[in-house]
Amino acid sequence: MADKQQPSTDDQTAAKAANKATDAPKQAEAKAVKPKPKLVASAEEVAKLNKRADDFEDKYLRAEAEVQNVQARFQKEQATLIKYDGQQLAKDILPVIDNLERALAVEASDEAGEQLKKGVQMTYDHLEDALKRNNVTEIAAIGQKFDPTQHQAVQSVPVEKGQTADTVVNVLQKGYQLKDRVLRPAMVVVAQ
Repeated sequence: MADKQQPSTDDQTAAKAANKATDAPKQAEAKAVKPKPKLVASAEEVAKLNKRADDFEDKYLRAEAEVQNVQARFQKEQATLIKYDGQQLAKDILPVIDNLERALAVEASDEAGEQLKKGVQMTYDHLEDALKRNNVTEIAAIGQKFDPTQHQAVQSVPVEKGQTADTVVNVLQKGYQLKDRVLRPAMVVVAQ
């Protein structure tokens, strides 16, 4: 019995490889044979799905348009805020300018009064310069045609020689504007 020869490991490995080689096409055939299940939808289901897809697309487009509108509105508001920055401060300073002008209109009779008036004039000049640097300007009125967007008529007088109708003949209180926005209309007397 000792004479029987055992198969070598090389022979066993070769046999296993041959078996695998013959099994591989069988496995591939088995996989290929299995048909994939076909999905069959009725025309009604397809129409429902298409309608639903169209609804989603419509909602998406509307939402995208709304986002763009909000962004545009926000940018416009930001630009307006930046353009008219300091408007409230300018409005609050206008009465100070008026008071300084009234102080300058008073005649000084002595040297102390002259010195005080000189100090008021310097303050007025600095304040007026600061307003101009920040685009706050006086509204032109005397001799101008009456403009209800810039002038507030508080009195009317008959037209005299050398005047034309609907023109400003006197300013009772100066008007100011910030860039193109009226901060305070000029209170004026108009010739009628």
